[in-house]
Amino acid sequence: MSTHASPTPLGTVAGAVQGQSGLSALSVRAPELAAWLDSHAETLDTDATLSAEVVPQLAQAGLLRVGVPTALGGAGGTITDAIDSVADVAAHSFAAAFVLWGQRTFIEYLLQSPNRGLRERLLPALLTGELAGATGLSNAMKYLSAIEPLQIRATDRADADASPAWHVSGGLPWITNLRKQGFVAAAAADHEAGGPPSIFAIAHDAPGVTRSDDLDLIGLRGTNTAALQMTDTPLDDNDRITDDAPVWLVRVRPAFLGLQCGMSLGLARRSLAGTHEGGPGARAAVADEVGALAEQLDALATRLKAGVAQGEFVTAPAKLFELRIALAGVVHDAATLEVQTGGGRGYLRGLSGVARRQREAAFVPIVTPSLVQLKNQLAAQRGASQPSATAAPTRTGTAS
Repeated sequence: MSTHASPTPLGTVAGAVQGQSGLSALSVRAPELAAWLDSHAETLDTDATLSAEVVPQLAQAGLLRVGVPTALGGAGGTITDAIDSVADVAAHSFAAAFVLWGQRTFIEYLLQSPNRGLRERLLPALLTGELAGATGLSNAMKYLSAIEPLQIRATDRADADASPAWHVSGGLPWITNLRKQGFVAAAAADHEAGGPPSIFAIAHDAPGVTRSDDLDLIGLRGTNTAALQMTDTPLDDNDRITDDAPVWLVRVRPAFLGLQCGMSLGLARRSLAGTHEGGPGARAAVADEVGALAEQLDALATRLKAGVAQGEFVTAPAKLFELRIALAGVVHDAATLEVQTGGGRGYLRGLSGVARRQREAAFVPIVTPSLVQLKNQLAAQRGASQPSATAAPTRTGTAS
């Protein structure tokens, strides 16, 4: 049960259809953050000048503490409250929501880790926004679904004492929230000596850790998205989130994907609200479609949060995959309707966020796990896929 009043979920059927009323949740709960995001949404999407400010802004508004137990410095509540927070932010800035997803997901990793010492060491700075958290488990989630091998290798350290210690080498091509002012990234590694893979927390200033320049993205450029390389980076048991990645990933995957789906919820709600900004004739032409999409979106949000809260998706991940695919479809359709009702105004610079939301909607199908990967997984589970269809390209998904 929630230990504090849950945030008002952003948007309902009525809110989505009645224009800006569907965007009131963040404006009521954190008005200064909502105003900052509205003022800088285009900048956060198109360049990196404000990338250092996103995590502190989210922290100042208290969003990093949502769903974190009060005994650990959080605001209380549940993971579903955190999903609502991601959705609320995504309605104002998808880039900021992407950062929030990365930060809050890493926090969730610590909450679900048996390594109490690691949690006590890192969590305070993550909650205040002093330290950025990067999920880094795109590769691991694909490994869990037998899509690709792990890309990081852990070798036992000869200089270690009785406690376990390793040198870790390898790289991850795309990680979000690698804030230059300080970050810690989660990464899964195979052990050269055998046994289950581990997941480590890798600090930005650990020996052998190299962050690339920001990736040259067409959007979401204020998200500190870059590649990470480790070369003989020394780690020990104090840095290990879990010593059994496959078992732990199954348990944490619903939160990983649930928070990620919050981005789709918020973006779709904002696009549906945007249809109300067109002229009366345009609104009337799409009213039935907008209403149907809004109802579908509400139903998907309810199923998503219930499945995550009740643990259903731990044992039935296919249902979560289907929800993720369905939400991507709603995002696409909602963004298209906003284009239709906006007309030529949406094609002029500086007059609306329609073009930005089109770019954001185009990203939803490719963020890991991508729709292609999920569809292949579902087909394999149904036993209906051809041999060539089960081997998805190594990197059809993107950021983690």
